[in-house]
Amino acid sequence: MTTQKLIELNDGNHIPAIGLGVWQATPEQASAAVVEALAAGYRHIDTAAIYENEDGVGAGLSRAGLPREDVFVTTKIWNDAQGLHKTAQALDASLKRLKLDYVDLLLIHWPVPKQDLYVETWQALAQARDAGKVRSIGVSNFTEEHLQRLVDETGIVPTLNQIELHPFFQQHDLRAVHQRMGIRTQAWSPLGQSAALADPTIAAIAARHHRTPAQIVLRWQLQLGNIAIPKSVTPERIRSNLDVFDFVLGDDDMAAIAALDRNGRIGPDPLLFP
Repeated sequence: MTTQKLIELNDGNHIPAIGLGVWQATPEQASAAVVEALAAGYRHIDTAAIYENEDGVGAGLSRAGLPREDVFVTTKIWNDAQGLHKTAQALDASLKRLKLDYVDLLLIHWPVPKQDLYVETWQALAQARDAGKVRSIGVSNFTEEHLQRLVDETGIVPTLNQIELHPFFQQHDLRAVHQRMGIRTQAWSPLGQSAALADPTIAAIAARHHRTPAQIVLRWQLQLGNIAIPKSVTPERIRSNLDVFDFVLGDDDMAAIAALDRNGRIGPDPLLFP
């Protein structure tokens, strides 16, 4: 079983550097993937209300039978549940589906600036944390402007910002903002929805290290200091994606991957979505 790195958040809690993402997995697939991942040594599971598989994640956690405190579980508040009261109700519904008393991390899934509720939603997350329903609170897909407004209006700095980040979209400026503000960077679609795995530069690095392209990209994420949540429901890939803690990419490798950046956003623009 792989032993992985823990990363300290600005509230003193710790998050495993690699987690299992379950976006696009059915409840049945999510349940099986969670069981497989926890057996392989994962201790970090990332889901969201909009994925419609929190019940599957909860079933997988129950089947795995690990002590609750040994598994770091993240879920997210969807856009239509923003606002003080709706957020509280949405969290309670998520906890019920997950069959948990608390989640380790709760995120605002998107800022949705058009509806202008993300500050109020952030206050609801802080209340949930104070009530013991959440250990840490953070955001997803927030820009520098959104992050600064949260801090200016509430005084509470997010523990992390989960953003699209992969070799073709490396988010240098936003990562620098995170560094300055004491916010951890977490990468969703850390493999570029598998597009990076076909890149010849990454394939060449993988061949030199006798690793898979996915392992190279995940190792690159770790060496940047990022937290990554690769998604898979395939047992072999789930195990392989965690096996990235016993080798190091050299400076030449890191520079070669850095050169792949081309502003290749795959997902929506946070300023425009939805």
